[in-house]
Amino acid sequence: MSKTIALSGTKNGVISVTKLENPYGEGSGTVASIGISLNGEANNPEWKVHIPLDNVDDVIKALEELKK
Repeated sequence: MSKTIALSGTKNGVISVTKLENPYGEGSGTVASIGISLNGEANNPEWKVHIPLDNVDDVIKALEELKK
């Protein structure tokens, strides 16, 4: 699963959201990888964060609270 979102406030920037299985080698937990690319290269982001799938619901909740 992968999704690319236009990055607000930029000409070409994107946010990429990808599900990665075994990102740190065999047996490591699956993560949501969120990357930011200012030049539009979703597969080569300048910044990225890996969030364990067990934490995704809490992160979504925290982000929704920020919008209030």
